[in-house]
Amino acid sequence: MASQKPPALPMLRDEEAGVMGLTEVEPSPVDETPAEFKEGYFPSAGNGERDGQEEFGLPRTTTTTLGLGGSHGPVWWLTRLQKYSSYAFGVFTAFHIANTSLIPLAVRSVPEANRYLLLTRPYYQSTLAEPLVVALPLLAHITSGVALRLYRRSQALQRYGAETRTDKRSIPWPALSGTSLLGYILLPLASFHVWTTRILPLYMHGDNSLISLSYISHGFATHPFISFAGFTALVGTGVWHFAWGVAQWMGWKPSQVSPYSEQRDLDKKRRWYGINSVAALVASVWLAGGLGVVGRAGKTVGWIGREFDELYRYIPFMHSS
Repeated sequence: MASQKPPALPMLRDEEAGVMGLTEVEPSPVDETPAEFKEGYFPSAGNGERDGQEEFGLPRTTTTTLGLGGSHGPVWWLTRLQKYSSYAFGVFTAFHIANTSLIPLAVRSVPEANRYLLLTRPYYQSTLAEPLVVALPLLAHITSGVALRLYRRSQALQRYGAETRTDKRSIPWPALSGTSLLGYILLPLASFHVWTTRILPLYMHGDNSLISLSYISHGFATHPFISFAGFTALVGTGVWHFAWGVAQWMGWKPSQVSPYSEQRDLDKKRRWYGINSVAALVASVWLAGGLGVVGRAGKTVGWIGREFDELYRYIPFMHSS
């Protein structure tokens, strides 16, 4: 028995195919990775950028039309600028801790520590190094942090369609983390320190050649309460801000513990105590050298002491009696 061929399907003309919703296309392999799965779209674990999005209420692995989750949006750039500028400024901080605390603590003498200070200070206070290592990174860190907060505020207003002043007041600002709060507190303290040790002597004497640890010791001896309180606040705020900032960039903050951890609560406690213990240790060493040695060295006599008195007379609430 001869086999029968299956009936041929009716051929559709182009206009008929269009009407029925069918279109004949050339086959082609899918060889491109969708944009949402390309490398770099999802932030890597422990990169410190997670908090910035979580604080704003956005999941780490989603993207929005506002660009907050994209790999090259404003948040992405501002966060990286804030992060890497802090690393650059950390180099100066390490030198500064060594000169103002570790060396005085080791030699137990301010005049002897001044010798090391004068040897190392030109490396980070030179015409080229100070703007690149100190001024520009610090300015970039502060500016990017403020811009990041203002941008998130702007995006929140846009997301909720706030147009009137009443609408804007009803929408809260992004939550301020403890690290950011310490940074805002540190800003006036550090600015006052820079003004008294760098700007004022340069304005009064034309250079900073007389400014050394003896200048700080003279202030402690003539204005003990303000000096001890101000120095303690400066060191404490700065160290805790730096410690928690590094923890955030490295993904070590308690809030960055994986939600799938079997001992999540225990891990969060360990991280909290670990970060604060490191901060307390660094602050204690810094204060031991700064207050215990430099702060107790006494007044500077002679014409240099009189020059110090003249400078302190121009500092508010530190007038000599």
